[in-house]
Amino acid sequence: MSQEKRSACWAVIPAAGVGSRMEADLPKQYLEISGKTILEHTLTKFLQHSLIQGIVIAISSEDTYWCQLQIESSKPIIIAPGGSERCHSVFSALQTISTIADQNDWVLVHDAARPCIRTEDIDKLISLASLHPVGGLLAMPVRDTLKRSDSTYTVIETVDRNTLWHALTPQMFRLATLKKALKNAIDNGLIVTDEAQAMELMGMLPALIEGHPDNIKITRPQDLELASYYLECIK
Repeated sequence: MSQEKRSACWAVIPAAGVGSRMEADLPKQYLEISGKTILEHTLTKFLQHSLIQGIVIAISSEDTYWCQLQIESSKPIIIAPGGSERCHSVFSALQTISTIADQNDWVLVHDAARPCIRTEDIDKLISLASLHPVGGLLAMPVRDTLKRSDSTYTVIETVDRNTLWHALTPQMFRLATLKKALKNAIDNGLIVTDEAQAMELMGMLPALIEGHPDNIKITRPQDLELASYYLECIK
C-alpha cells in the first residue's frame, strides 16, 4: 500500500513593520545582534530546518534595507508586498505562495522579531499541529497573577490564570483555510493580531502547543540584550 503524500511546510514571515517602540532609526528587524540582523537570525532558523520548503517574506514597499542583506540559501526566499497591518502582510504572503504551493500545504507564520525560536519547538509544532484538524500555535501558560483595571489603572478584579496562555509564533495552519480566514476578517474590517484569532472567528479552534519562554518578541530596546543572551545559549 502506498503511503499518503505528506503535506509540505512553508514559512511566512511578516516583516513590513517599523517597530516604533524600539526608538531606532531603522525598522527593528534590521537591528543587529551578534553581527547579524534580527531578520537574518529568524530566517536562518527556518532555512536550516529540514521540513521547511521555502519562505515568503512580506516587505514594505518603502523598505530600503532588505536588498542590502546577503542571504545564501538553497531554498526559495520569495518576497511579497507588505500591508498596513500584520494581517494584511500575512494575507499578501499567502496569496503569493499560493502560486507555487498546494492549497493543502501547511504554513507556519512567524514574527520577524522572534529570532530566538528553537528548532525543537518548530519540530514540536509541526509534529503536533499536523495531527490536529485545525492546526495550532506555540504558546506559554500564564504564570503571573493577572489583574484587570479600570480606566484609572485601579485594580477591579484578579483574573483566573488557570486557562490563560500567552500566544507565541509560529502559528501553523493549512494554506487555503488560513487564507480564507484572514480574508473573512479583513473583509469585515477586523484587524486580527494573530492568525489563530482569524481562525477562531471562523469557528475553528486551534491547538495550544507549549513552547519555550525564550521565544521572545523583540519590542523594546532592552529586549536586544536578552535576545543576544538567548541566542548564545540555544546554539
